[in-house]
Amino acid sequence: MVAFVNLISGKWAIPILYRLIVEGRPVRFGELQRAAAPITQKELTRHLRLFEEQGLVTRTVHPEMPPRVEYTITDLGRTLQPTLDSLAAWMRTHGATLSHTK
Repeated sequence: MVAFVNLISGKWAIPILYRLIVEGRPVRFGELQRAAAPITQKELTRHLRLFEEQGLVTRTVHPEMPPRVEYTITDLGRTLQPTLDSLAAWMRTHGATLSHTK
């Protein structure tokens, strides 16, 4: 369980993975950055590299000028969808009752 929490613990991890799962197609870096705004380029790059190392995302560089880079969720990454769906459902049901401290 600790390894799973470490994998998705970053502020942007779930939004990035969920976007790739929902899209179900190759997504360009800029599109991911806009979808997860206001994430920085550095932070998005860090997360995508981690997900690629873990086998959750594949990175494809197209030999064009300028280079076009696309990210796709892998079959392994897609297996996270039921878990992320259940977390989203739990938040819809219980989020309002959580104590929000600043």
